[in-house]
Amino acid sequence: MQRAGRNRGGRMARRSLEFSSVISKEGKWYVANCPELEISSQGESVESALKNLREAIELYLQDEDAKVPEVNYRPMVTVVKVVRA
Repeated sequence: MQRAGRNRGGRMARRSLEFSSVISKEGKWYVANCPELEISSQGESVESALKNLREAIELYLQDEDAKVPEVNYRPMVTVVKVVRA
């Protein structure tokens, strides 16, 4: 993914970016993690965890030194079944 460039007025052009989110439950909290940026946040519901993660990502991207990886794939989350001895 590329960073937004400047528009004709010299202001930063806004564009929408999409990132993956993995949500897990830890005690009473839901934890939302963005693996591409290694950013996490939490909330008392899935919705609030995602809202807080979105805010954390937006704050991160405000930094002009923020690194946005250029990847052509999405991290995949799946289940692995094992037998315990």
